[in-house]
Amino acid sequence: MALSDTTEIYQFPCLNDNFGVLMHDSDSGTTIAFDVPDASTGQNALKEKGWQLTHILITHHHWDHVQGLGELKQATTANVCGPARSSQKIPELDRTVDDGDHILCGPYRIKAIATPGHTLDQISWYIPDIKMAHTGDTLFSLGCGRVFEGDKEMMWSSLEKLGRELPDDTVIYCGHEYTEANAKFALTIDPGNSDLKARAAEVAELRSRGEPTLPTTMAQEKATNPFLRAAEASVAQALGMEGKPAVEVFSEIRTRKDNA
Repeated sequence: MALSDTTEIYQFPCLNDNFGVLMHDSDSGTTIAFDVPDASTGQNALKEKGWQLTHILITHHHWDHVQGLGELKQATTANVCGPARSSQKIPELDRTVDDGDHILCGPYRIKAIATPGHTLDQISWYIPDIKMAHTGDTLFSLGCGRVFEGDKEMMWSSLEKLGRELPDDTVIYCGHEYTEANAKFALTIDPGNSDLKARAAEVAELRSRGEPTLPTTMAQEKATNPFLRAAEASVAQALGMEGKPAVEVFSEIRTRKDNA
């Protein structure tokens, strides 16, 4: 039986607009949490599913991704792994990874992809065997994270990297439910994109029912996300930036979003 057949992923809202994500393998009992925005919500999700947490993978050091980590680790004795650049900021880490490292969590072989920009320590986690990734606050559906610690060139490089390394059929989870606001902004950048218009309508319908817009896929983001599409001639043209380097187009889009 393929690992994808024994895997269940459970996404749940927490804090204001964060998502918690649990991944469980029914054969081994392995259960992985991606970030811990809130300990009590995470514990409730584990109880609801009847799963025992074994591993916690951290994407970056921001409080809304790690504030529940100490409590949840103590309650479950799960092994915690995160970015090496976070080692002085996240005392609960049992092990650390750098770009390109692979770790084993039960049957899952997981690749750490450094995607700095939002923060310098940001790691995106990729599990090829089940075609799944968690991109933290680097890549959102129809958006990307604000650039706090890096610079726009760094963020564009990270998005390009995800576009290269994650196949189109990769299912992508991330840290926040920002898609509706992202869709409204994206339409101001790429108004002639029919795929984007369809996605925006879908997002509005989902949110009207209180349903999540995530996960997404890399194929969907490549077709609709203006931040990922900064190298597309149509996007540059829509901004009056024909012939400009993609990084300049991306920087203009990010600046407009920051000021929106």
